[in-house]
Amino acid sequence: MKIWLQKLIDISALARTREMLKEALSGLTREFGFDYYAYLNVKPIGTSAFSNYPADWQERYFTNKLDEVDPIVAIAKSTMRTFVWSSETSKRRASKPIRRFYTDAADFGIRSGITIPVATAFGRVSMLTVASHKPSISLAQEIDQVAAAMAVAQLHARIEQAEFDPTAESRIRLTLKQVQLLKWSAEGKSMRAMATIENMTYSNVNSHLNKARKALDAGTLPQATALATKLKLI
Repeated sequence: MKIWLQKLIDISALARTREMLKEALSGLTREFGFDYYAYLNVKPIGTSAFSNYPADWQERYFTNKLDEVDPIVAIAKSTMRTFVWSSETSKRRASKPIRRFYTDAADFGIRSGITIPVATAFGRVSMLTVASHKPSISLAQEIDQVAAAMAVAQLHARIEQAEFDPTAESRIRLTLKQVQLLKWSAEGKSMRAMATIENMTYSNVNSHLNKARKALDAGTLPQATALATKLKLI
């Protein structure tokens, strides 16, 4: 695996376009004997993926908010160590929702794999998973935890710095009224001014904006406005 990790560092440094990186990761994944790769960037406002998982699985994963129940993500965040996993082994002692998750993933040929988590800026976590259709996998050598984390950190840096669009991501759902009020906030209007413009009470404006702030996991209205602008929601 040492050679594979070095190759991951190399392609992270060399890939100049989104398509180039996707193609390189797909080839490297197959070279390692796996079927799929999935880079996940877990943020307070949601998770984004850069992956060659089947499009239908990526759509289901984020539409049904499976990132919130994904046991692999939970283990990665709690241990922050590279680990090998198998749905066949893990689901025997899992809760019903997690057993359902493993079963659904297996229907798309995702049954086992290796996941490498890394800590990123502002207390966030990213991870790279290589997955297989096989019920279980075995490695000839123990994984070098430091080397694995360094390689995935390089991949994370490339995707972030190049601002490559994710292949799928969580959808933040705001109501039309929340979008309108956040847009007014971005224009510098106070909540009292918004109430006058939209013919609403101050308390109603405050209620809508508080719900929008919570949906965006923002601590303040300016932060919510900035996030909504960055995410092109307004």
